Amino acid sequence: MSRPGWSRPAASGPDERGPRLSPHARLRHDAARGQWVLLAPERVLVLDETSHAILALLDGTRDVAAIAAQLAAEYDAPAEEIAADVAAVLDDLRAQGLVRP
Repeated sequence: MSRPGWSRPAASGPDERGPRLSPHARLRHDAARGQWVLLAPERVLVLDETSHAILALLDGTRDVAAIAAQLAAEYDAPAEEIAADVAAVLDDLRAQGLVRP
């Protein structure tokens, strides 16, 4: 069952190539704050535009390079700069147990 404003990654499968949210993490638009947040047990992380753009693409089918390339095209930004941002956000969230490799 899906709730409005909630987003979950695709179900895991054998051909997964890329990162995805941990099962206990949820990407949600918080209407009261007017911002996207990442919810986890006993935690709420308010996301900036960059973090939200990255997390919205985590579905387990895209690898980090594909995520960076898509964002570089969407934002007309240097691919190297976007790739560094993607890596930094994902490394931080992995360390917190919110993203799986």
